[in-house]
Amino acid sequence: MIIDAHAHIFPDRVRKDPAAYGERDPSFRLVYVKGKARMTGAEEHLKAMDEAGVERAVICSFPWRDMDLARESNDYVMDCLHRWPARFIGMCCVNPAAGEAALKEARRCLEGGMRGLGELHGEPQGFDPGDLDLFRPLVGLAAEHGVPIMVHVNEPVGHKYIGKGRVSPYAVYPLITEFPQVDWILPHWGGGLFIYELMPEVAEACRRVYYDSAASPFLYRPDIYRIAPMVADPSRILYGTDFPLLGYERTLGDLERAGLEGELKDAVLGGNAARLFRV
Repeated sequence: MIIDAHAHIFPDRVRKDPAAYGERDPSFRLVYVKGKARMTGAEEHLKAMDEAGVERAVICSFPWRDMDLARESNDYVMDCLHRWPARFIGMCCVNPAAGEAALKEARRCLEGGMRGLGELHGEPQGFDPGDLDLFRPLVGLAAEHGVPIMVHVNEPVGHKYIGKGRVSPYAVYPLITEFPQVDWILPHWGGGLFIYELMPEVAEACRRVYYDSAASPFLYRPDIYRIAPMVADPSRILYGTDFPLLGYERTLGDLERAGLEGELKDAVLGGNAARLFRV
C-alpha cells in the first residue's frame, strides 16, 4: 500500500483565476501567479495516483493567511473526502494567528471528517512557531481528537528557492518539547531535525515527531531514505511528494534508487502513514 502523506489540491475557482486570489494573499501570488507553480484539483490528482499505484493521499490546501480563504479551501478538501473517502485523507489548514476563528474552523473540519491540522506555515501566514500560547488551543483540540499537526519546516542551509523561509528546526523545536501530547508531522525531512536525534535528549523529545519526504528530490540525494532510518525511528518516516510540485514517477523513483527493501520500504511507503491516520 502506497500512501502519499503530503499533497496539495486547489478548488476550481482558485485554479481558474489565480490572479484574483493572488491579490488577497501575497505568498500565494509569489508562488502561483509570479512563480506559475502548478495547481491541480481532485480528479487530476486521482488520475496521477491511479497511474502510479498510489492508494491514498493526504491532502492539504494552501496555508492562507486570510481565514475566509482558508475556509473556502477547507470546504473543497472536505467535499473531496465525502466524494472519495477511500482515496483521500484530509488535513485542515487554519492560521494560528487568527486565534478563536482558527480554533472554530479547526473544530468544524475535524468534526467534519478531517484527520489532522496543517500544513501550517509561519511565514506566509504571519505567525511565530515559537509563540507557544498561540498554539496551545489548537494543540488541545488536536489532542482531543487524536490527530497530528503538520507544521512546515525547511533546512536552514543550502540553495534558495521560492517558499524557503526562516522556519528552521530551531524554530519548531520548542513546539515539540512543549507539547508532547500530540503527533507532529514535519515536512521536508523536518529541515534536517532528524539528524539531531543522534543526541539522546532530542531523540526523547521527538518520540512523536514524523518526518515526511515532501519535495525530497529537490533537496537531498536519494541516500536520505537509507540514512534517516538509521538515525530516527523508521516507524516515523513518511513518503510524501508535495504533489503537484513533484509527481509520483520522480518521487517513487527516488525512493527506489535508495535501495530500500522489505518491511522498511513497506513502512515508509504507506504502513507508517496508515497507522498514524488510522487507515
